[in-house]
Amino acid sequence: MNAQSATEFSAAHKASGACRLCGAGLKHSLVDLGKSPLCETFLDAAQIDMMEPFFPLHVLVCDACWLVQLKEYVAADGIFTEHYPYFSSYSTSWVEHARRYCEMITKRRGLNDKSFVVEIACNDGYLLQHFAPLGVTNIMGVEPTANTAEVAKSKGIPVTVDFFGVALAEKLEAEKGKADLILGNNVLAHVPDLNDFVGGAKTLLKQGGVITFEFPHLQNLIEQNQFDTIYHEHFCYFSAIAIEAIAKKHGLIFFDVEEIPTHGGSLRVYLAHEGDEQVTQAVRDLIAREERLGYKSLELYAAYDEQVKATKRKLLTFLIEAKNAGKRVVGYGAPGKGNTLLNYCGIGTDFIDFTVDRNPHKHGRFTPGTHIPVLPVEALDAARPDYVLILPWNLRKEIVAQMRHIGEWGGKFVVPIPEATIIDPEHAQ
Repeated sequence: MNAQSATEFSAAHKASGACRLCGAGLKHSLVDLGKSPLCETFLDAAQIDMMEPFFPLHVLVCDACWLVQLKEYVAADGIFTEHYPYFSSYSTSWVEHARRYCEMITKRRGLNDKSFVVEIACNDGYLLQHFAPLGVTNIMGVEPTANTAEVAKSKGIPVTVDFFGVALAEKLEAEKGKADLILGNNVLAHVPDLNDFVGGAKTLLKQGGVITFEFPHLQNLIEQNQFDTIYHEHFCYFSAIAIEAIAKKHGLIFFDVEEIPTHGGSLRVYLAHEGDEQVTQAVRDLIAREERLGYKSLELYAAYDEQVKATKRKLLTFLIEAKNAGKRVVGYGAPGKGNTLLNYCGIGTDFIDFTVDRNPHKHGRFTPGTHIPVLPVEALDAARPDYVLILPWNLRKEIVAQMRHIGEWGGKFVVPIPEATIIDPEHAQ
């Protein structure tokens, strides 16, 4: 699909509410989380006394290609702004995950100083920084948010500040040639124009090269009630079945897959030009498993809404009982997923006094919609709360390890997903 046809397709699906991959009409609901503000629009003190825009969070299922998706209520350039507050490097476990990936893919694909590697959505250089010590020096990042790109550039990483698609891929190919490796970790879900994005990756990919994408697996979202991973930045929610449909549409082959633990359970998928690779048994087995579980039937999706409501009720029951008993509750973290959870459940400062975060770009600000203050981590030690609600529950092991000392004053952790669960620091694994 060329740049012009991709643009025309995008305009058509926005106007009609059609599937952003195949163009079929979207008639079936997965879950309706009501309306919520943009999850990364942290407010300053003046803004909390002003009007906030709220947008629908209604997830739909395409019964033709089985892509699960949000309508594009907000354009990508209205979300990924010049002053984007998310910096990947503030999670040490995520940086370590990136380092291990670089070591693995360098060895697996035989990358060297002649290989050209492109990361789409390179953020602050958390991943690309690991290639140079491995002898892979011809690297390029693509990142639409200027402030995170500047941090990557300060690490010596060349970055193109732009949204990725066919037009940019053609420009990069003309300047640098085709890529041996194109990777995107947790970016595929953030793409409203899916066909332009994947078409761009195909355009830039060298014959014999490979594309890897990582993203949260739809099976975990449904089975583990991970509804808080639904927010306006995430336009799509992927199964292996949907990835196969995407690959076929663009003349690519989905040839390998790994199930990895990041972000509550993710897939790492491998794509190549048709004819370059043979489909592994891992891909066949995963698609067969999804089909057996019902990911190509509407019944499975129709049941999800009630699961989400049950999770909400259990969390609110815990918070009401804790507050009625005079307990103090604070949050840990200010992730995008946390803002979906807080807004859907109606949790504000009536339940949580404040939340803390390691990212200084969020300090002194307030969570969108619920207006909970975001403070430095040291504020938690000063407050000595009875309960610490871990909002980035996908990082709970890292957070519990860092903050295990809350047990010294009798504090306990609470993880909200898949259901409200209390963790005693003394017995945490």
